[in-house]
Amino acid sequence: MPSKQSEAVVRHWAAARRTSQLPVAEQPDRETADHAWAGLTGEPRDVDYLSVSEVSGLWIVPKDAVPDRVLLCMHGGGFLSGSIYSHRKMFGHLAKAVGARALVFDYRLAPEHTHPAQVDDATAVYRWLLDQGVDPARIAFAGDSCGGGLVITTQLRAREQGLPLPAAALPFSPWVDMEVTGDSYDANRDRDAFFHRDLVRDLATMYVGAGGDPRDPLVNPLHGDLTGFGPIYIQVGGDEVLVDDARLLYEHARKAGVEARLDVFPDMQHTFQMAAGRAPEADDAIQRMAAWLRPVLHREP
Repeated sequence: MPSKQSEAVVRHWAAARRTSQLPVAEQPDRETADHAWAGLTGEPRDVDYLSVSEVSGLWIVPKDAVPDRVLLCMHGGGFLSGSIYSHRKMFGHLAKAVGARALVFDYRLAPEHTHPAQVDDATAVYRWLLDQGVDPARIAFAGDSCGGGLVITTQLRAREQGLPLPAAALPFSPWVDMEVTGDSYDANRDRDAFFHRDLVRDLATMYVGAGGDPRDPLVNPLHGDLTGFGPIYIQVGGDEVLVDDARLLYEHARKAGVEARLDVFPDMQHTFQMAAGRAPEADDAIQRMAAWLRPVLHREP
C-alpha cells in the first residue's frame, strides 16, 4: 500500500490535470508551476547550490562529495516546463546519496523552441563539462520524464559529434516513445493521475514541431542505435501510463548489448522520486539509484 506521504504526488498530478483543462489564459505561468512542483521535495541537508552562468545551470555540491564524480541532470516537464529550480532539490538528494557533484541546467522549451533545440542544448552542456576536464568515465547522466529520454538522445547526439560517452545513465519515468504506442496507456488509464494518450500525443506534437518525425532517433531513442552505451538503470511507477516507455527502453537497450536494469515501483505515479525527503518510496528509489551508480563511477576507466 502506498505511504500517506506519497499521496502528495497523486494530489499534485490530479491538480495538474485539472489545471491543464483550463483556458490557456487561466493557467499558471511556468515559474508558478515550477514552484508547485518543487514543493513536493524536501530540502536536502548539507547541500550547496552554485550558479553557473556559462551554461545557465546550478552546481549541486553535497558536503564531502567526491569532486571528480559528476551527475549531469536533465529535468522533466514535457519539454514545456520544468527548470533547475523545480528539480534542484530532487537532484540534490540523488547527488548526496551518490556522494558526487551534480550539474542541473536549463534548456530551451517548446512550443517556442522545438526539436532539436533541447538535445542540442544538452549536448552543448555535456561538451562544456568535458572541457572543464571531467573524465567521461566519472560522469553519469540522470533525468526524469522527458529528461529521461534526453538522457539517451543526448548520448546519441554526443556520439554523432565525436564526443566520448558517459559512464552510465539513470532515466526515471522516461518519456521516449513519441509515437505513443504503449499498451499501458489503456491498462493504466484509470490509475495515472495526470497523463493519458491524447495529452501525451499533444505534447509530442509540440516537441517534434511541424514536419518533425516521431521516429527520428534523436526524438525517439527507441529507433536509435544504443550499441556501446554504458549501463542504464531505469525506474518507473507502476501506475503510470508511461510504464511501457520504460519497458521498451529497457528491452531496446538489452538488444543492443547494453547492461540494463529496470525497477517498477508498484502503485507509484510518474516521477514519484520528486517526493524525495518526504515519501519513503521516493527515498528508497533514490537510494537504489545511488547504490547502483557508486561502483560504476568508481570503476577503473
